[in-house]
Amino acid sequence: VNSLNFLKRMKALKPHVEIIFLSERVNLTKAIEAMKEGAYDFYEFPVNMGLIQAVIGKAIEKQALFIEKTELEQKVKERFDFGKIVGRSKEIQHVMEIVRSVAPKNVNILLTGETGTGKEMIADAIHYNSPRSSKPFIKVNCAAFNEGVLESELFGHEKGAFTGAITKRIGRFELANGGTLFIDEIGDIPLSTQIKLLRVLQEKEFERVGGNETIKVDVRVIAASNQNLRKLIEEGRFREDLYYRLNVVHIELPPL
Repeated sequence: VNSLNFLKRMKALKPHVEIIFLSERVNLTKAIEAMKEGAYDFYEFPVNMGLIQAVIGKAIEKQALFIEKTELEQKVKERFDFGKIVGRSKEIQHVMEIVRSVAPKNVNILLTGETGTGKEMIADAIHYNSPRSSKPFIKVNCAAFNEGVLESELFGHEKGAFTGAITKRIGRFELANGGTLFIDEIGDIPLSTQIKLLRVLQEKEFERVGGNETIKVDVRVIAASNQNLRKLIEEGRFREDLYYRLNVVHIELPPL
């Protein structure tokens, strides 16, 4: 059997299988061609068995990493497959139509609905079915931090910016650069922080707390809230201009 033909047929059937050739006489041209076709390595008799054992070990390690990567990719695909979001009602089917439509588009999205309706799951599905899927997907819950800490979480801070800031901190916007930032419980964000958030959405730039360096970012924002943001606007607790920057596409999730 021609070794190159065997190699091609085997790689077509089992791409992850690593093939090591042993030959009585190595033809350099054929060896190079075999490597181009996917051979793991090529050796001439007599061979050092210790070397061959080490090479086989490396090949097995490479194959294991390939299998692990494939399994992880499949798990991610299954987790964020639209079909995994269960719901037969007209309301949830309408939501999924919107999600499928907007996921590939580079627009900010506002998710609203009661607690437990799956806003974070929808945000996951949007990111992992978007052109940004290979980039970072960073999450922050505004209700989990007080005002000063939340600003540092979002935008980072410089060393010495405040008591306890012993090192520089990279914020969530910087970490999400090129990808997506999911801001949960956006209705709990303080007015002072809302101003800085509005600037990022408008200008795509900000400064860390205590810093002067302007940092430019490319981030898609998916915001979520279980509160009535229109009511918060009327009460003066949420900026209307920020609301419209976030609410490019509004998805209201139906109650369970």
